[in-house]
Amino acid sequence: MYPLRRNRRLRTNESIRSLVRETIITPNDFLVPLFVVEGKNIKEEIASMPNYYRLSLDHLTKEVKELWNLGLKSVLLFVKVDDKLKDNSGTEALNPNGLMQRAIKTVKDACPDMIVMTDVALDPFSIYGHDGIIHNGQILNDETTSVLAEMSLSHAKAGADFVAPSDMMDGRIFEIRTLLEDEGFHNTSIMSYSAKYASAFYGPFRDALDSAPVDAQNIPKDKKTYQMDFANRHEAIKETLMDIEEGADIVMVKPGLCYLDIVRDIVDTVNVPVAVYQVSGEYAMLKAAAEKGWLDHDAVMMEQLTAIKRAGASIIASYFAKDVSKLMNH
Repeated sequence: MYPLRRNRRLRTNESIRSLVRETIITPNDFLVPLFVVEGKNIKEEIASMPNYYRLSLDHLTKEVKELWNLGLKSVLLFVKVDDKLKDNSGTEALNPNGLMQRAIKTVKDACPDMIVMTDVALDPFSIYGHDGIIHNGQILNDETTSVLAEMSLSHAKAGADFVAPSDMMDGRIFEIRTLLEDEGFHNTSIMSYSAKYASAFYGPFRDALDSAPVDAQNIPKDKKTYQMDFANRHEAIKETLMDIEEGADIVMVKPGLCYLDIVRDIVDTVNVPVAVYQVSGEYAMLKAAAEKGWLDHDAVMMEQLTAIKRAGASIIASYFAKDVSKLMNH
């Protein structure tokens, strides 16, 4: 009791605070999302995500080498597909010489030890901007999971270390794991977006990939029939446990800051690594506030990321990964 116990003794100066600090951020915590486009010599800033870019394959090579030199050892690939290649069944997603497949090979050629994770979902390839095949205004679950499994196999053949299904279709982890096993890809891992919420924070990401749901008759206007209701908590545990039973090696909660209670619930329940995706809207808000001079960019960035790790995240997918690593290297 006071005065025998004075808690402020352990806060006296930065040396003491750092000595007893419970949560430490390092480059090993991060998964770096990267957006890839066709063409050459393209490094195109995303308007709603300042200082973040769509990269052609030549710039992708340069980027992964820089990331590796900063101590960042894993990337998560997304591709922006030309409209003429989009349809309602994800045909281009299965093209062995498609942009995703070439991007995987590009990263591995540039930096063989870089861990490559790939987005597995139909929305970048869909004329409707949805994560599933649509028929009579409905998102078809089982038909979609079959395509997602074939898509995952295509990524594995191209050299992906992990496939990362982000669609929230029921049973897709089992379909993917079964096909990978049948085809001999026993060591290709799955990071499942297990608790992915129907969030309003995804807007800038959809700008980056031109993958927002289209506004058309008989087409669902949003993704609420498959992404989770943000009011639900126990459902996240159920979804996550099912994905682990079906073969997921890592599970993910998405978005980040508004869902740290879910992260803690899941970390306390499961025995696999838990990833958190700090999404584009979270990134854009801080960038905008910092540009206005309303917030200290680096201080708030570190506070947010520390909060995510403090909640229990083993892995943080974040657009700030490069900023943080540069800050640590100075």
